Amino acid sequence: MVKNIVFDMGNVLVAYDENRVCRRFMEEGTEEYGRVRAAVFGSQEWILLDMGVISEEEGLERMKRRLVTDREKELAEQCFAHWHEYCMWTVEGAEEMIRSLKEKGFGIYLCSNASVRLRACYRTYIPAVDCFDGILFSAEEKLLKPQKEIYERLFEKFGLKPEECFFVDDLQLNIDGAAACGMKGYCHKDMDLEKLKKVLAEL
Repeated sequence: MVKNIVFDMGNVLVAYDENRVCRRFMEEGTEEYGRVRAAVFGSQEWILLDMGVISEEEGLERMKRRLVTDREKELAEQCFAHWHEYCMWTVEGAEEMIRSLKEKGFGIYLCSNASVRLRACYRTYIPAVDCFDGILFSAEEKLLKPQKEIYERLFEKFGLKPEECFFVDDLQLNIDGAAACGMKGYCHKDMDLEKLKKVLAEL
């Protein structure tokens, strides 16, 4: 019997597009735009930040080393400093969905690959954040989905039984990782909230 719903954050409850901050500081379509965007958001450091194994300062310096001109390095600094202000917004209808699930008695949890910066600002973006019984960000655990250890840490930290949890993520890889630990789930790759509601209503 499912008692708890575990949500991913990005592209499930919160929409995300790094182009938003890039467009804020650069003209889209230029070579400069492509180089800076790749150096920051397409970098290995972005993943390491989600894992919590490097600091933001170190990550940015390593990103800038891939760029040649001082202007590009400055633009990288601006995009990195402000990405959380421009790149995320709450998915329409997600708050009502979560509050409805909470009213039905489900425990509500978050398990997301996210850097430490999200700890300072997540309340701005996560819908119905007051309904959540527990929030786990990868960087704080120095783990990353779909590692089995991050799911095991979720269960341990909040006293959950995997067979009583249902996981919603936009990547099948992460759903498969959860399933290997005993937590069934649904891949929300199309971001169709009405379809997701129907799936959850059948639990």
